Amino acid sequence: MNKENFSKYEIARILGARALQIAMNAPLLIKITPEDLEKIKYDALKIAEIEFESGILPISVKRPFPEKKESELKKAKEKKLSDKEKEEIEKEEEEEIVKEGEIMELARPEDEIEEEGVEEGIEE
Repeated sequence: MNKENFSKYEIARILGARALQIAMNAPLLIKITPEDLEKIKYDALKIAEIEFESGILPISVKRPFPEKKESELKKAKEKKLSDKEKEEIEKEEEEEIVKEGEIMELARPEDEIEEEGVEEGIEE
């Protein structure tokens, strides 16, 4: 791990997390002589710094990317598509709207109410 790859905030987070692990008796990832440990007074943060600088810490940083808005995605798609492809997409969208409209017509709440009334009359 290089310091160049991480921001100062990420380094602080990594060192803090590793120092906490060391303070809770986690095994050291690097061999440090007892004399060196006495020099640094068994300071968990100093040990974490030594491990970080040696590049052996198995800690990674997850950096989420910003999400694109739908309008930005549409604009990007429109720029890349030819006129013929745009027309095909518009037709598909219109067909989907028509299909949704047909489904809505088939399942109207008024029809359900009338059917329930008819069934109730037959049962009585």
